[in-house]
Amino acid sequence: MRHFSITVDIAAPADRVWAVMSDVERWHEWTPSITRVTLLRKGALAVGSRALVRQPKFPPALWRVTELVPGRSFTWVSVAPGLRVIGRHAVELTVNGTRAVLTLELKGMVGGLWGRLTRGITERYIAFEAAGLKARSEETIVRH
Repeated sequence: MRHFSITVDIAAPADRVWAVMSDVERWHEWTPSITRVTLLRKGALAVGSRALVRQPKFPPALWRVTELVPGRSFTWVSVAPGLRVIGRHAVELTVNGTRAVLTLELKGMVGGLWGRLTRGITERYIAFEAAGLKARSEETIVRH
């Protein structure tokens, strides 16, 4: 097993951070680690939702939401032969705003090896995602 995690404090309300985090089809707008996310069934993210995720330098991956606490967190899983990848995305309230915690676990017969082989790019991508989530969540929303 291989585990990656990053925590970022965000000067924005938790509902704003959650709105950005849970709108997975727009992730490509704020992180270079995502080329495209396509929900296979339109609508809000829910347990059972499936998404095709395309990232630079990785093959497309099918993810399925296995846990969801509205406004707080979601977990999704992608499987391949000998590999199970679990992604968790959580929002926590802090005194100054919100904390986002992003984790990725690689399990299975090749999880440890794959994690070692992709460590650099995985750490870079998770850092891009944390920085992009922070920047997008802290943007001032202009309404016309």
